[in-house]
Amino acid sequence: MTESSNIRNIAIIAHVDHGKTTLVDQLLWQSGAFRQNQVVAERVMDSGDIERERGITILAKNTSVEYKGVKINIVDTPGHADFGGEVERVLKMVDGVVLVVDAFEGPMPQTKFVLKNALDLDLPIICCINKADRPEARPNEVVDEVLELFMELEASEAHLDSPFIFASAKKGWAAKEPTDGGLGMMPLFDTFLEYIPAPVGNPAASTQILISNIDYSNYLGRIGVGRVINGVARVNDMVAIVNIHEPDKHKTVKISKLYEFAGLERVEVPEATVGAIIAIAGIEDIKIGDTLCDPANVIPLPFSKISEPTLIMNFMVNNSPFAGQEGKFLTSRQVRERLYRELNTDVSLRVEDTDSTDVFKVSGRGELHLSILIETMRREGYEFQVSKPAVLFKEIDGETHEPMETVTIDVPEEFAGVVIQKLGSRRGEMSQMAPSKGGYTRLEFSIPARGLIGYRSEFLTDTKGNGIINTLFDGYAPHKGHIPERQQGSLISFETGDALTYGMFNAQERGSLFVTPGTKVYKGMVVGRNARNGDMEVNICKQKKVTNIRAAGHDEAMRLVPAEVLSLEQSLEFITEDELVEITPLNLRIRKKILDATQRARANKG
Repeated sequence: MTESSNIRNIAIIAHVDHGKTTLVDQLLWQSGAFRQNQVVAERVMDSGDIERERGITILAKNTSVEYKGVKINIVDTPGHADFGGEVERVLKMVDGVVLVVDAFEGPMPQTKFVLKNALDLDLPIICCINKADRPEARPNEVVDEVLELFMELEASEAHLDSPFIFASAKKGWAAKEPTDGGLGMMPLFDTFLEYIPAPVGNPAASTQILISNIDYSNYLGRIGVGRVINGVARVNDMVAIVNIHEPDKHKTVKISKLYEFAGLERVEVPEATVGAIIAIAGIEDIKIGDTLCDPANVIPLPFSKISEPTLIMNFMVNNSPFAGQEGKFLTSRQVRERLYRELNTDVSLRVEDTDSTDVFKVSGRGELHLSILIETMRREGYEFQVSKPAVLFKEIDGETHEPMETVTIDVPEEFAGVVIQKLGSRRGEMSQMAPSKGGYTRLEFSIPARGLIGYRSEFLTDTKGNGIINTLFDGYAPHKGHIPERQQGSLISFETGDALTYGMFNAQERGSLFVTPGTKVYKGMVVGRNARNGDMEVNICKQKKVTNIRAAGHDEAMRLVPAEVLSLEQSLEFITEDELVEITPLNLRIRKKILDATQRARANKG
């Protein structure tokens, strides 16, 4: 076995919004990956439109920098719990991790999750306390909190001696002490070279390449991204493609193009040796977890176990009265094809056919995971409908178990009471209540995953936007019993037509409306939230009758309350079992499954 001393492979892991992608920006700038006058977008690694809009990383991405003659391959990973599958698999590609922790917030739920994954693989860890320049930063206390987390996760002595670096990714400095560093990112680069081991393998052995990621190009098709574990990968080599789950099934394929990462670019190379992170084109059905190896010595490599999905929803063909008016891809074949294509790049997703050719069951890690898929498909021109998310139950020893979540909430003290009451009614059990930084109170709950469906928007209302909520999957537990559904009913359109001010003015007394004047609505479409229990039909298409009689005064101006326009996540949270969200490239509509009021009443009685 030999060491590739001129390579280091590193993953950057953290809780959401602790500054991973901004840190990668600075590493790229200060390593000379960009020209001095080059115009580069902020958070350059977040290349997707949805990633930029939401300010979160969704897909793990590769880049590399050069420092003191050493090539440092860097993988930027997502921080949100719903995309934990991305983190779990890319850790197989690296030899060490940088754990980024906010100098004010300290370790958060996802920090614990990603750190546990790194410890399970026994990877060396560099702790980077980021945002040390914040006025309210408390870096020394956060160091103690990180060490406590190491001990809680039963880390080894070597991990407890992990180096700590203080940084401000925004200002572009890193230092061994929590003061403004005058050396830029050099102390962090030096720590990489000192503490992260060089990859080890046998270049003379049979070739073994483990695929941990999939990319796609309109010109090259599917591109497998992985690491050379042993041997040498060369262009035009014939390799066997095999998976650890089906070791007896393999076929021989040809490597037509080989790339390594340099900055943000993929650079074509004739060959790559042990430790290199490469991209391989020309293999059509390559999948995450596959091993490419010498056809004369087919040995699949083990791959990390990906956490199971916890939420399920039905994706179905749009059959509303407005179906086919706005989308480009409408048929069950097109929707099915797109869902199964997503499985190639998303290891945490599951798709199943049902008895109906128009309905597909899709399981994911959480509401955000599924809503990102819906939003992506919508932007690609797909038109379809989705049902209310439901949790996946398990039978363990003859007893029904359900997924549980650990919820960490930071709220001003005045709102703690209403949060405790609401989560208590949703079967949440409080495990901790303590004063937090900045005058906040930190609450920790263990709660069934189904108790959180529909809670986030309620939480923002209850805390007037001042609360922070974080969740983390916490295994399965026995079923906790009934959780009451939404208290308020829906306002349902009485007929098909255009929403008019006169009709809306009368309807708004019944509750809050989701539509604006001029919106096209159809019979059975949900147009608002009822102020009371139960559903109510309203005629928002009603217009004022014109007569010859003129009053002495003038009609009172009709003032409408601004519409409550729901986002995709809010729509998924709002709907009940008998409702669907209609997704088109231009509109989101909520509708009843049964549009006709008489048939709906009959079904409810039955």
